[in-house]
Amino acid sequence: MAYESFVTEGFEAVISRLGGRARIEKSALETRAFLRARGIENALVLLRLILAYCLGGKGLRLTAAWASSLGVADISNVALLYRLRQCGDWLSVLAGAALSAACPKATQGRTVRIVDATAVPKAGQKAKVSNGLWRLHCAFDLPSERFSHFELTDESEGERLDRIPVVKGEIRLADRAYLAAERIAAVIDAGGDIVVRAGWKNARWLGADGKPFDLIAALKKASELGKIDMPVWLGRKGAPALALRLVAVRKPPHHCASASASSAGRPAQRQPDFGRDPCRR
Repeated sequence: MAYESFVTEGFEAVISRLGGRARIEKSALETRAFLRARGIENALVLLRLILAYCLGGKGLRLTAAWASSLGVADISNVALLYRLRQCGDWLSVLAGAALSAACPKATQGRTVRIVDATAVPKAGQKAKVSNGLWRLHCAFDLPSERFSHFELTDESEGERLDRIPVVKGEIRLADRAYLAAERIAAVIDAGGDIVVRAGWKNARWLGADGKPFDLIAALKKASELGKIDMPVWLGRKGAPALALRLVAVRKPPHHCASASASSAGRPAQRQPDFGRDPCRR
């Protein structure tokens, strides 16, 4: 994107998308990104300099020279670097607001949290050796794009959907390793919703009548319709079945071919996602 676009139509579109001049200036003040002028007239000018530097493909000196030549700001490259270093939190707020505005209404104002874990060999140990692994459990929050939780255990502690404390109203995302009915129920009971990737054989699937649900048959039907979006129940020991929502979408042909090639000729498996519907609180 050319520098000039940040002076005319392009920059005005950015201002509109970020909520308008008043909101931008208020957030700059609250995050202490802009407290006084010092060569930069206001927060909008500072934002224009940030975009010109980050997206214009030029360094600090050329950005400062461009700003001076067009009368945008009179600032040195060193001073510009200092101002940019103060803007991390401000940019997070602006980006978060823009992403949130584009989200479905059911998710707006709610924490969307991705949970996962990774195994790390202990010092002097090889991976996959008994008592030789650490497991790092973490949560990554959207749209703030920051890690909000870390927990370190040994390999005896497995991946659990309810390990990380629930923020009431959050939507928790996880892969199929977290498909455990009791753990899902614990998150829902704490006030969260879940979206979990699911394999066809690692759960006790039930229909509305309480009888086993034929997931393979449903997936074959999805091949004809293109998708599934229906209620489903997950069986539990000594407790009522857990009511969830099953969503499966057929992969485009080129994705199937790619998955088949990467799995050494084995046919690609459809992985349904199912979870508590955030729209039905």
